[in-house]
Amino acid sequence: MVVCGDDGLAHRLAAELRGVYGEQVTLVVPPNGRTARPPVVGRARAASAALFDRMVSAAVSRAGAVTGSTTAAASTGGGANGTDGPRVLEADDLTEAVLSEAGVERAAALALVFDDDETNIRAALTARRLNPRLRLVLRLYNRRLGQHIEELLDQAAALAAGDGEGGADASTTVLSDADTAAPALAATAVAGTSKVVQTEGLLLRAVERPLPPAGPAAGSGLRTLALLSGNDPAGTAGGADGAVGADGAGEHEPRLLPDDEEVERARAAGRTALVLEQATATVGPEPATPGRRTGGRAAGGRGVGAVPPLASLFSRRLRWSLAGSVACVVALAVSLWLVTGIHPLGAFYLTLLDLFAIDNPAIGESLGRQILQLLSGLVGLLLLPVLLAAVLEALGTFRTASALRKPPRGLGGHVVLLGLGKIGTRVLTRLRELNVPVVCVESDPEARGLATARRLRVPVVLGDVTQEGVLESAKIHRAYALLAVTSADTTNLEAVLYARTVRPDLRVVLRLYDDDFATAVYRTLRAAYPHALTRSRSVTHLAAPAFAGAMLGRQVLSAIPVERRVLLFAAVDVAGHPQLEGRTVREAFRAGSWRVLALEGHTDTPPDHVLEKGDRVVVATTRRGLAELR
Repeated sequence: MVVCGDDGLAHRLAAELRGVYGEQVTLVVPPNGRTARPPVVGRARAASAALFDRMVSAAVSRAGAVTGSTTAAASTGGGANGTDGPRVLEADDLTEAVLSEAGVERAAALALVFDDDETNIRAALTARRLNPRLRLVLRLYNRRLGQHIEELLDQAAALAAGDGEGGADASTTVLSDADTAAPALAATAVAGTSKVVQTEGLLLRAVERPLPPAGPAAGSGLRTLALLSGNDPAGTAGGADGAVGADGAGEHEPRLLPDDEEVERARAAGRTALVLEQATATVGPEPATPGRRTGGRAAGGRGVGAVPPLASLFSRRLRWSLAGSVACVVALAVSLWLVTGIHPLGAFYLTLLDLFAIDNPAIGESLGRQILQLLSGLVGLLLLPVLLAAVLEALGTFRTASALRKPPRGLGGHVVLLGLGKIGTRVLTRLRELNVPVVCVESDPEARGLATARRLRVPVVLGDVTQEGVLESAKIHRAYALLAVTSADTTNLEAVLYARTVRPDLRVVLRLYDDDFATAVYRTLRAAYPHALTRSRSVTHLAAPAFAGAMLGRQVLSAIPVERRVLLFAAVDVAGHPQLEGRTVREAFRAGSWRVLALEGHTDTPPDHVLEKGDRVVVATTRRGLAELR
């Protein structure tokens, strides 16, 4: 496996492939990448230091002089041959020579996870030429461009394979760390939708709740996915990336995919579990609205791309004025009909002529006709400023629609989203798909997410969140949750600490990069505010399993953090897996490794259903379980 990147995702992905799946990995990073510390994969427990066969060291040692544009290096802790860590190659640019030195011609898969889309595309085209049978995984933020690149590279692989052995594994997968992490970040901030996995025609939702007592209710179809530890019944303990000290364990360790006996013991002990609440067909966006006063309409309650209703173009006072003017015109037309006895349509026609001062004086007509003509002219004069005001208000409304909205005065029960970069934009879209009212805070007036907020008609506060009054403008005192996803750890932490002084019980979710920093922040906030929900998340931690699964040929649908561990949801073909093929759904279950949830596209699969060749199933699995299935 070859991994090329310039940030923490590359290091985490290499650590994932090496430490969990036991793959031989070559990591290609820029020379200045030495400042990005590779993360530790797994739980660092004093009682079970040998949980994984291979532990990836927390730092990369680059010994020896660096000559030329590339230098090979090995991670520490692995001896001279670097058996415990990936081979590291430093390069200023991903040229053909660099890719050849990394072994792309002989590699099974290549992951290009640079933050720049153009760099990844250029390297992918070169790699496909060097090895047509290579499995490619690209990190691209642009979805539409990603679809075209995926089709182009797959077509190139098919043409290069010809009629020979071909490249059945020469697939191209385009992923976005933002798209992968956004559902988990959004779900963490919203009650009732904490764990959601979507695939074709299927919606899986998992919730955290105490196990029901033994009895008929206990067998209501709920599938226990995990038993949570005793010291954090609310679920995901806040560390960013899974590294925890020896004191991170509670009374019980979290247990992923337990068997029936473990569930019964946990039920007797009153432990909290992560259970599958429902498996239903996805029909549309989920109507989840947290908080007390949602203010959904004011906070962007209209759908994506919706046209504002006519009532929003004009103020209430102006609408009443227009209604009064129409009523006067009707009254004048009816009076003219009664006075002159002409046809009603003719009466309306003459009234409009008088109203618009069209020269047709009623000379020689009856006194009533002349009076009505004068009244019509008067109403016409009164109607002119009303029409002018309507035009001006309509223009102002459309101008406001193209500008950023401000939080309405009575808004409450909303989610305050800090940061509208790549991650924040995807999180905003996800929250609006769930019909959650949002107020955004962004310091950069040129941020890429402002266009999305404008299109979704979501209120935005422009300003530095560290400045006094910015969070107050976002109605933080009446908010349901704070989701801090800016690119600066200190900014996220400062915003959370200030928000907690305003609302001690506020639900907060932080995006933090550094593992040690995230662990310290979580423990301190949990101790200081024991009754408030605190979660810290890392985008690389949430996205790495999906990228690793794609490199291994598995479609990882989602990754759900369970305290300091991660539960993966993947789509797996039954064919070629003796652990699945020919077995029933119940028999295919392996405690602590994987559980078959349903056939892909089906809302429910009975436990006695026999899995056959050609079936594709959605499984909940641990990292180790996914490696075994491979």
